[in-house]
Amino acid sequence: MSDNSYQPPSVWKWNTESGGKFASINRPISGATHDRDLPKGDHPFQLYSLATPNGVKVTILLEELLELGIEDAEYDAYLINIGEGEQFGSGFVELNPNSKIPAMLDTTTGTRVFESGSIMLYLAERFDVFLPKDHQARTETLNWLFWQMGSAPFLGGGFGHFYAYAPEKWEYPIDRYAMEVKRQLDVLDKHLAENEYMAGSEYTIADMAIWAWYGALVQGKLYEAGEFLDVKSYKHMQRWTEQIGQRPAVKRGTMVNRAWGDPAKQLRERHQASDFELKTQDKLEDTPPDVL
Repeated sequence: MSDNSYQPPSVWKWNTESGGKFASINRPISGATHDRDLPKGDHPFQLYSLATPNGVKVTILLEELLELGIEDAEYDAYLINIGEGEQFGSGFVELNPNSKIPAMLDTTTGTRVFESGSIMLYLAERFDVFLPKDHQARTETLNWLFWQMGSAPFLGGGFGHFYAYAPEKWEYPIDRYAMEVKRQLDVLDKHLAENEYMAGSEYTIADMAIWAWYGALVQGKLYEAGEFLDVKSYKHMQRWTEQIGQRPAVKRGTMVNRAWGDPAKQLRERHQASDFELKTQDKLEDTPPDVL
């Protein structure tokens, strides 16, 4: 175990940046740092996001709704560059006072929706799909949706931060969070050994939410930690991840608001279905996955 003689003060104060990838935008207070109105398109839903795992959950669901022919689910998706602090613009803070992506406006009712799980539940209930009508199956879907919301911070802000983004590598937090992430993967793998999807035989919002985080991890696309966590050993997770990844709406959803990596898989903004064929190749500077 590494030597650490740090002794916490009686009252913590924010004196200096902590270092690491997100040091320039992390702060202990909320609210806007600058005035900036949000752009608005013509579709019922206005989404402000980034293709991190939390953002991908929502764009996959929106694309799945459109894949079913639900025209009322049309949306405009605008990129929020969290690395540049755009989530602290006044317009975004008005939509989401917590300043985290994604955030959505339902223009048909004037309803703001923030937190990815809340957005997914809102859309599933609004269009009555991807959330089973049977009481037991519905409850099982929500069990796993909320499991993801509660578990992913250990994967992202815990393991991901200390393994990939912290200014120094510390053995204790990496070991502690790696152990927890592997426990989570074991939970999922054992469940999927007996179920095709998270809630049984029906594909739901729980699958979309968990796939965005843990599917990316099992594919080796998250924190470049696949080998470290031995993700190939989770065979049932591998099967489920590949199965969902083949869905056309999932392939499209992972492209929306992406501005790094393979240019062929980037779509900074999405306004209509044809954007996937006519997408621009504009790129931001490399932006890492969301860890918060």
